Amino acid sequence: MLWKPQLDAGSEVALYRQLFEQIRAAIESGSLGEGDRLPPTRELAGQLGLNRTTVTAAYRLLESEGLISGQVGRGSYVAGAAAGRTALRWDRMLARAPGDAVHPPSLAASAGTISFATSRPSEELFPTREFRATIDEVVGGGAVGELLQLGSPNGYAPLRRHLLEEARQAGIARRSDDIIVTSGCQQALDLLQRVLIAPGDAVAVEDPVYPGVHHALARGGARVLGAPVGADGIDVPRLEQVVREASPKALVVTPNFQNPTGATLPLEAREAILRIAKAHGVIVVENDIYGELRYHGAALPTLKQLDETGDVVQLRSFSKIAFPGLRVGWVIAPRPLTAELAEAKQWSDLHTDHLSQAVLLRFAQSGRLAVHRQRVVKAGAERLAAALQACEKLLPDGARFTRPRGGMSLWVTLPAGLDAGEMLPRAHRENVTYLPGKYFSVNRPHSGSLRLSFAGLPPDKIRKGIAVLGGVFGEELERAREAANSEPVPAMV
Repeated sequence: MLWKPQLDAGSEVALYRQLFEQIRAAIESGSLGEGDRLPPTRELAGQLGLNRTTVTAAYRLLESEGLISGQVGRGSYVAGAAAGRTALRWDRMLARAPGDAVHPPSLAASAGTISFATSRPSEELFPTREFRATIDEVVGGGAVGELLQLGSPNGYAPLRRHLLEEARQAGIARRSDDIIVTSGCQQALDLLQRVLIAPGDAVAVEDPVYPGVHHALARGGARVLGAPVGADGIDVPRLEQVVREASPKALVVTPNFQNPTGATLPLEAREAILRIAKAHGVIVVENDIYGELRYHGAALPTLKQLDETGDVVQLRSFSKIAFPGLRVGWVIAPRPLTAELAEAKQWSDLHTDHLSQAVLLRFAQSGRLAVHRQRVVKAGAERLAAALQACEKLLPDGARFTRPRGGMSLWVTLPAGLDAGEMLPRAHRENVTYLPGKYFSVNRPHSGSLRLSFAGLPPDKIRKGIAVLGGVFGEELERAREAANSEPVPAMV
């Protein structure tokens, strides 16, 4: 193989990913042809000055996409990619637009893998017997025919009334507000950017932020601007600076147990954000899907509760406290906005599944949701405690991590010099996975950080998984220190 990759050790993109992309490009361009033999991993690692595991990770990714095939005892060869091409160059037609959010890799985990990669509740906690009874009650009722028909794009009317009444009793919704039910909060974000944000409009978000927020806004053409997140949530002075300098049309913020950091905004910061938004005419979108997952301490009022103008838009969902597979979220907002959202939604999917909404309404009104929530909160507290204790005991010296009092995730920052993305393949080989910080990036790389989502794992697996990660990170830290100590000292002349 005469062609040689050119890698950039200073890039934010992991070296194994750079190598994968360059070999893939060489195959697609014809520089590497069908049947060409790739160098053995040890040989290529030596040529490029890489760790062999970096090359192995790139080869495995190429093989998973069908670009190369490994033959025992013979090596790795370019597969018949050219023969499988269609007349259209789909790789070019589907190229990302500049500014697109980086999409996380497939989150499917093989059997036996301890996955900290997904922020979702544990299936072990699902009350399947009670849920079956709820379905029987709904399907056995007289309105099942109506539920199976096309319905209102606003959502199932009885569920909307129930949610709106609860929100009014809690001081969240005003008489001028209404509710639209969506397919989870992700669809709510997509609809809001369609209705409120024009291409080129600036939108302020937290940095790091959940990729779904960044992706929905970037795909709509927004200029996504990040304000850094610390132990107490978004940095309010930096946010105010962003607002003054860029005049964003909207701010999307998660005050309770922010994803990915788990941080919660103090009361003073919430009040300051509302003052800033009011002074500069910024629409505040409050993502409050984790608010019910508080395990310790008293709940703080939401931005929607504190808002004196009534203009805050709040997103909520059943996904984190009940069943994410049913995809039922909702938006509480001034009535003119919910009407526009419903129109946009109708052009997108006609309406959200009313049967799921009716089942969740019955689950709530029967008292089963309240019982389930108590169980989820109790289990969440145990899992959070296991995660914090394991991080304290098992991560290498110099690692830092957030200490949330609820939610589903915490944020780990590794000692200087360690790249969480580069170490992910090593963790995979030990059957543990997580999401590196780069997938949550807005303006800063976060290459030395990662998200650990603990809610879907029992305490014993949390401890075992963090022990594995502590070993992987500790070994890499020791290797980096040994390499630094072995470098020759420049001669003094």
